[in-house]
Amino acid sequence: MAPYASDDSTTAGEVDEQRSGRRKAARYVVPVTVIGVAAATIGLVPALADSGDPDLPKITAQQLIEKIATSDVQQLSGTVKISTDLGLPNLGGLESGLLSGAAGQGEEGSSADPTAKLTALASGTHTLRVAADGPDRQKLSLLENAAEYSIIHNGKDVWGYDSKSNEVYHGISSESPEHGKDQQPPATPKDFAEEALKAVDDTTSVTVDGTAQVAGRDAYKLVVKPKQSGSTVGAISVAVDAKTGMPLKFTLTPASGGAAVVDVGFTKVSFAKPAASTFDFTPPKGAKVTEEKDAGKGSEKAPGKAPGKTFDKRDHAPKAGEDLGKGLDGMKTIGEGWNAIATFDTGGEGVPSGGAGGDLGGFMDSLGDKVHGEFGSGTVFSTRLVNALVTDDGKVYAGLVTKDALVKAADAGK
Repeated sequence: MAPYASDDSTTAGEVDEQRSGRRKAARYVVPVTVIGVAAATIGLVPALADSGDPDLPKITAQQLIEKIATSDVQQLSGTVKISTDLGLPNLGGLESGLLSGAAGQGEEGSSADPTAKLTALASGTHTLRVAADGPDRQKLSLLENAAEYSIIHNGKDVWGYDSKSNEVYHGISSESPEHGKDQQPPATPKDFAEEALKAVDDTTSVTVDGTAQVAGRDAYKLVVKPKQSGSTVGAISVAVDAKTGMPLKFTLTPASGGAAVVDVGFTKVSFAKPAASTFDFTPPKGAKVTEEKDAGKGSEKAPGKAPGKTFDKRDHAPKAGEDLGKGLDGMKTIGEGWNAIATFDTGGEGVPSGGAGGDLGGFMDSLGDKVHGEFGSGTVFSTRLVNALVTDDGKVYAGLVTKDALVKAADAGK
């Protein structure tokens, strides 16, 4: 592993080409709409609250990253609290509706379909119960007031159960949208930490900033910061279990200050083997059961697909921005590191605005800020982390950068 900037003055080094490719793929697949951009961003990061200051042996940033990379926790159970504050506009329920739509939940789909249900994690504060026993047994439960939504993976079976609607979704692990880590929504500090570390390169400062105690366990604090100015990312803090190397808490704070954009951490955790019964599931009496293999039969609209689209188990969940068609095929990256900007041409006419767009134009104006430059004019849609500029001639510029950086990029590319 290449060296990183650390508390013992280790300098930042280059990562290998394969890792660089994965990093770019993870960071620059962005849709046009603000909601879509925000949903894609949840794979990034959270803020760390210390509850103790344990005395641990000194460790460098490089050693701590290696400790995370070689961590092999197979068995655990615990409670995770996840809070997300992207600063999206309050649209009276429209936000949650659009998030569900982005995940592809159709009106006729099951409310227990995992591809739609877990989009709730993209905003607000939620409590999860998690358990794992090797690669073939995992359980995640989202607690919602008096209701609970659970995903249970046990061998070949994957179950989704919504206690509120008493609906069950059943799939086979080899074809299920839950099979394969890259298809699962991030839900634990480890998931978020792995995504954040993909962004580490020579434009990044990585240090060890003391110790903490999380969920009753001693941990080191790894802090990741952009070296460049102009990024909307302030700092990423990861509490790493001193014994197992597993991330216990993950916090991303924006450069603008204030509360964390994402804060994910264990409040309780055990690395003992969970009881086998934890992963047992039988549909309750009277529950509506939707079989994944039945969802695409005939002319039925499959969960996770829009009307008129053919259901394909190999592509159950729509990819962010897939409807942009050829635009994403020509996507380019401007700049480097945390200041990198993804740009592509939709081939469209930009965002409706003002009188020309009627009611829709006025609504879009209320969501974004009109900007002007040598490139012409366009609209900037913002969250606390991601900004996206859509020019009036249909070009898109998006990244973890300020509005001014987007305008400069558009001017340079005119």
